[in-house]
Amino acid sequence: MHIGPHRLSSLLALAPMAGVTDRPFRVLCRKLGAGLAASEMLTSDTRLWNSPKSRRRMDHEGEPEPRVVQIAGGDAEMMSEAARLNVERGAQIIDINMGCPAKKVCNKQAGSALLRDEALIGRILEAVVGAVSVPVTLKIRTGTSPEHRNGVAVARIAESSGVQALAVHGRTRKCMFQGAAEYETIRAIKSAVKIPVFANGDIDNPSRARAVLDATGADGVMIGRGAQGRPWIFREVNFHLTTGNIHEPVALAEVRDILLAHLEALYSFYGEETGVRVARKHLSWYCQHHPATGELRTQLVTAATTVSQFAIAREYFDRAASDVQRAA
Repeated sequence: MHIGPHRLSSLLALAPMAGVTDRPFRVLCRKLGAGLAASEMLTSDTRLWNSPKSRRRMDHEGEPEPRVVQIAGGDAEMMSEAARLNVERGAQIIDINMGCPAKKVCNKQAGSALLRDEALIGRILEAVVGAVSVPVTLKIRTGTSPEHRNGVAVARIAESSGVQALAVHGRTRKCMFQGAAEYETIRAIKSAVKIPVFANGDIDNPSRARAVLDATGADGVMIGRGAQGRPWIFREVNFHLTTGNIHEPVALAEVRDILLAHLEALYSFYGEETGVRVARKHLSWYCQHHPATGELRTQLVTAATTVSQFAIAREYFDRAASDVQRAA
C-alpha cells in the first residue's frame, strides 16, 4: 500500500491513542510489524505547544519513516497552520482527527464533533491539504449516532478534498467505545472511494483482522486497544495474513525482553518521575495477558523509582515463566 510517496511495510496501522501512542510505543509497534503509527493527537492551537506534553508529542527523533503527526481542531486556518509547522519540523504525513469521542475534545468542536458539520469538514480538509506538500490522511467514525451514519458522505468529501487515505472506526460518536463495532458502514465507505481505507474497531487477534478485511474490503486494518500490552499483535496479524496460519505464542522470555526494552525507552523519553508513572499503565496491560503473583503485580504498579520498577518487572516475568514451566 502507498500513501503518497510512502510505501508501507505492512497493511497494519497503530491507532493514535492519547496517553498511549507516545514515541517509545510507536517505535516498538513499528519494530514489531506496524506499517504506520501516528502520533498522539496534537492540538492545532499553537499557543499550547510549549507545554511538556505537546513538546513530547512533537518529538520524532529516531522514529522510522513515514513520520505521522495527528492534529485536531475545528478552525480551518488554525489547522492548516498547525499542519504547515509540523511539516517544517519533520512530519511526513499529516493525519486529521475527526474520530475522537472524548467530551473535552468534542466540546471544543473538534474530533468526532465535526462529523455533524459536513461543510466545515470540507473547509478544514481543503485548507490543510492546500497548506502542505505531504500527504494528508483522515481518521473518522461512521457518523454522529446510529441514527445518523454519514461516514460515506464524509469519505467522499475527504477524497474530493485531496485526502490520500482514510481510517474508519466502526462506531459512531454517540457509541463511544460501547457495544460491538459494525463494519457495514466501512464496507460502504470503501465502495464509495478509491483512496486506501483502514478498518478500525475491535480488532484484537489475527483471525479478527482477516475477518474484518474480508467483511469490509478495506485495504488495511488499524489496531488500537488490541495492541495495549500486546505490541507483538502486529507480527501475529502479518503472519496470519501472509500465510493463513496462526503464529506460535510469544514466549514469556521474549515478552520479558520486549517489556524491559519498552521500560528503558520510556525512562529515557520521560525521565525518572514521569517515566515511572507512564510505565505503570503499560505494565498493567502486559500483566493482564501474563498474570503471575498478585503481590508482585501490586508492587510493580506502585513502584516509585525506575530502578525498583525495572527490577520488579524482571522478577515478575521470570516468576511467570517459572510458573508456566512447572505447570507443564
